[in-house]
Amino acid sequence: MGVALLLWAGALQAAPAQRIALTIDDLPWQRLDERHDPELARRHAQLLAALKAAQLPVVGFVNEGKLEQQGRVLPERVQMLRDWLDAGFELGNHTYGHVDLHAVGLPAYEQDILRGEQTLRPLLARRGQPPRWFRHPYLRTGQDLQQRAALADFLQQHGYRIAPVTVDNSEWIWAFAYDHVRDTEADPGVRQARLRQLRRGYVPYMLNKLDYYQQQSQQLLGRLPAQVWLVHANALNADCIGELVAATRRRGYTFISLEQALQDPAYTHADGYLGAGGIGWVHRWAMAEGKPPAFYAGEPKVPRWVLALAGIDNE
Repeated sequence: MGVALLLWAGALQAAPAQRIALTIDDLPWQRLDERHDPELARRHAQLLAALKAAQLPVVGFVNEGKLEQQGRVLPERVQMLRDWLDAGFELGNHTYGHVDLHAVGLPAYEQDILRGEQTLRPLLARRGQPPRWFRHPYLRTGQDLQQRAALADFLQQHGYRIAPVTVDNSEWIWAFAYDHVRDTEADPGVRQARLRQLRRGYVPYMLNKLDYYQQQSQQLLGRLPAQVWLVHANALNADCIGELVAATRRRGYTFISLEQALQDPAYTHADGYLGAGGIGWVHRWAMAEGKPPAFYAGEPKVPRWVLALAGIDNE
């Protein structure tokens, strides 16, 4: 083997592994409690088919309030959760009503977590599984150390592990724009053109976010940790998730399970954020180290035209 080839092979072996876990929030479907989607069954099947075809592990996070209509649990919506399990994916708890810890307070939040497993826990038990993953709605984890610690103790007592997010993004704004165009644009030609424009912009936006947080991680930790990506169950991802996964793999990433990702020692890093909002874990770790404002610069933003289509003023 020539010297150049040996150097190339050595460089490949030395290249850091790029690993990422995909997680999907707001099951059985984003905004299911807000809007009627006549294509729901088809879109749901489309999303699951794309994820199965991609052959990657997924954890989906459930809001049980979306299983109900006028106080009654709808069997067809529970079946949507069974479909996720039948596809080989895991389910976690995202609270019953997608409530904000900082708005409702800890006691009400804990009750909403328990209410959010009334269907989930027996559904998983029939398959020999306990619910083991929890994700905070809005990524809001507590505004003081006491509240955060008390919630962590509560979750541990009920068998839950927190699912962090390192590749934070505003995919939900793109999804709102996608739904808004589908719902309101009467001209078929204009509607299809705008939906196509959103699809073409969405995947590059998400890859730019991934690049940004990989760079932030490298700068902060001196290496590339396993990442955790957050998206939602919606029509946009039903149409685009296959291309997003394929494009991510073309960049050299391997999709791993959430459990595998959290074995990375990065997830033992201190969390330095106690603000009112919700942010990803890479920036929480950076705040624990006292990084200056300049460290956080350069994060990709949602374009103004997407905000306008979503009917949202600011990200």
